[in-house]
Amino acid sequence: MHDDQERPSKTQRKRQMHELQTLGERLVALNGQQLDAIGLPEDLHAAVAEASRITRHEARRRHMQYIGRLMREVDPEPIREKLAVWDGVSREQGAKLHLAERWRERLLEDEAALAEFLREHPDADSQRLRSVVRAAVAERDAARAPKSYRELFRLLREILQ
Repeated sequence: MHDDQERPSKTQRKRQMHELQTLGERLVALNGQQLDAIGLPEDLHAAVAEASRITRHEARRRHMQYIGRLMREVDPEPIREKLAVWDGVSREQGAKLHLAERWRERLLEDEAALAEFLREHPDADSQRLRSVVRAAVAERDAARAPKSYRELFRLLREILQ
């Protein structure tokens, strides 16, 4: 009876296997450089690389099960940690891009926004920023191609980094 309490139930084992298979699916979605950075065992690395070439549904499903089986032999925590770091970085990058977009719109709509931006970011090149904002406004008013509009976004992105 004591032995039964220490062993995980069949439901718990199945849940763990499904979690490992889901983690394997996340690995398949990575690019080659990211996959190399994780440092998987050779057989698992080869299986993950092979999965991207399999297109038929049933064959891919079976191959994902195979990857899940191989995942049982490795410690999944370092993999989860690496993926969490990458997810956090991409969310952070996305938030910075959205912030740059919001600033760009404010700078084009409100002249007082430039002074506020320069107060928040005193190390920014104020002359260049002013000239790019002016050019973007002029190009918008004249319905020209958004060259300065894009340049303003790049400049804001650099400053916010």
